[in-house]
Amino acid sequence: MVNETTVSLDNLVMPLFACPGEKVKNPIGSMPGNYQLSVDMLVEECRELYGLGIKSVLLFGIPEEKDEHGLVGADDNAIIPRAIRAIKDAVPEMFIIADVCNCEYTTHGHCGTIVNQDVDNDLTLKTLAKQAVAFARAGVDMVAPSDMMDGRVVYIRESLDEEGFTQVPIMAYSAKYASAFYGPFRDAAESSPQFGDRQTYQMNPSNSNEAMREIELDVEEGADIVMVKPALSYLDIIRRARDTFNIPIAAYNVSGEFSMVKAAAQNGWIDGRRITLEIIRSIRRAGADIIITYHAKEIAQWLEGKTSF
Repeated sequence: MVNETTVSLDNLVMPLFACPGEKVKNPIGSMPGNYQLSVDMLVEECRELYGLGIKSVLLFGIPEEKDEHGLVGADDNAIIPRAIRAIKDAVPEMFIIADVCNCEYTTHGHCGTIVNQDVDNDLTLKTLAKQAVAFARAGVDMVAPSDMMDGRVVYIRESLDEEGFTQVPIMAYSAKYASAFYGPFRDAAESSPQFGDRQTYQMNPSNSNEAMREIELDVEEGADIVMVKPALSYLDIIRRARDTFNIPIAAYNVSGEFSMVKAAAQNGWIDGRRITLEIIRSIRRAGADIIITYHAKEIAQWLEGKTSF
């Protein structure tokens, strides 16, 4: 009766990694319980997730080949459009969100086209828009640009609208920090930068007011949902966003946060289950409506048919 914060399975999104091949289920060493999955195995995973009550997934792609600009991710037969079509055929009720970025698809591992050893913002927008449109043609339910290029939300919105996809919403990675918590993800997505880092286009972890400006710009450009990433070290940013903007707030409980819990639990230093549920509650309590987390599947399993905790 006095419980102030409740987390529902409907609040949770499970990230998944699609890779080439058949019957492929490659364990991700730094992220126990997570895998690179070929499209056929991805479909089976989505069937299981939906049966457990996890009704939303966020897809990342690992392509057969990479190029300098990331255009391989924007082809209608690229790994993510193929995965979207297969999941929709098998589990039509599953809500599919597709990450829109270039780091998985470029030879250099950066999020866009490189000019003079740095990412060219405006050239990158064109590739991002092509990628979003390809995902929409495949039947995606929502696109999620994670690149942190200036102006990408309005550019993608206009491109989707021009192609007739006015109903496809945008969940913008609006306050995405240049964080050390992304390390295990870069193993999973094979997207580590081959030179330099991403501090020229991701946010300074010291800054809070800047996050509010970034979120405000994305809202003005047409974002339907805004995101704070990472979550656990940025709960104050989630709360500020919740108090400032009347728009759904997503938070990404990222790979490093997940892997630290798993490593400590495997060593017997913490109670992994209790810690996990406490962390997810804290993100929800801070104000997140949507929590993207690699814990989603195991939380659903722990609940044993219950839909909230």
